[in-house]
Amino acid sequence: MKTRSPRRIHQFHPQNASFEKPVSVASALARTVALTLASGLSALVLLAAQASAASFSFSTGDPDGKIGTLSRPPTPGKIQTETADDFILPESTLIRLATFTGLIPSDASLSSILNVEVEIYHVFPNDSANPPSGNVPTRVNSPGDVEIDDATRDGADGRLSFKAALLNSSFSVANSVVTGINPIPNQFTGGEGPVTGQEVLISVIFDPPISLPADHYFFRPEVELSSGDFLWLSAPKPIVAPGTPFTPDLQSWIRNDDLAPDWLRIGTDITHQGPFNAAFSLSTDADEDGVAVAADLCPDTASGAPVNADGCSIDQLVPCAGPATGGTWKSHGEYVSNVAQVATEFLAQGLISGDERGAIVSAAAQSNCGAKAR
Repeated sequence: MKTRSPRRIHQFHPQNASFEKPVSVASALARTVALTLASGLSALVLLAAQASAASFSFSTGDPDGKIGTLSRPPTPGKIQTETADDFILPESTLIRLATFTGLIPSDASLSSILNVEVEIYHVFPNDSANPPSGNVPTRVNSPGDVEIDDATRDGADGRLSFKAALLNSSFSVANSVVTGINPIPNQFTGGEGPVTGQEVLISVIFDPPISLPADHYFFRPEVELSSGDFLWLSAPKPIVAPGTPFTPDLQSWIRNDDLAPDWLRIGTDITHQGPFNAAFSLSTDADEDGVAVAADLCPDTASGAPVNADGCSIDQLVPCAGPATGGTWKSHGEYVSNVAQVATEFLAQGLISGDERGAIVSAAAQSNCGAKAR
């Protein structure tokens, strides 16, 4: 929780998903085409020289419809309100990607999402006054008083990029917590009742990635809307598939600026339901293509190459040596035709430009891929 700079919109674009020094799509494509089509070198050669970090992929699973809790920055007339849920890192890890799922108002557009900020907290009593103030029933297993400063990432200063996807145009939760966040003895409110809105998945890339040693932490995202509020959705507790169970799995906590630095347990203290988890995932991204490890069907993409939603580049979908499904190309023409088809799909998805598609197809035509030895 800190003073924030003025906001600006910072949207995520797949072609900017590299965490190395900035490169243009054209130069990245040229490098990829040159390596794959001309020399036939594998993208693995590029990755071998990169610094490695522990592979990590974690998720609490899909929303369960039980509760939505406010998580927003301070805005005119509204105080900051934070929801946090925990995760464990078994070893030092570079976290590059995160997703979390929530509700926005039924009449809001995705463009109303102006900014996202993420903070990471140690578990109390780290980074905290101890003994605490006594304004809440307990601080045991809560987030700390203040965030880990060098793990904060904010779209307003370009240290994260984000995109939002609509999952369900009408999604309901049985309960909510927005304003009923009170010190003892008035902490129990029962919640503020059902809410229906649009279910959205927000995907985040951290630039630079968040580097953390092995420990137990809390993840806290905030979403700024041009109108209305973002409610972070709960996930099953205990975690079930497709989530990633871990022990001990602490419950989610909430606070606003009036209660800070203290936190309340959403289930145990405020609603007497639950306890709850919150719907989110965290991941490394070994090939730095902006696709989480668990969802990446092509984990060895050359750095800077545009990829589709499965994390695959054109050269991985249409290898020079032969079809990705196995075997060899029947002819050079078959290879070029398949490159053209996939490049057209990338163009339609906005991953490459028309000029870049032309350059890729031209390079394929000039290559020897699929040509029969004489």
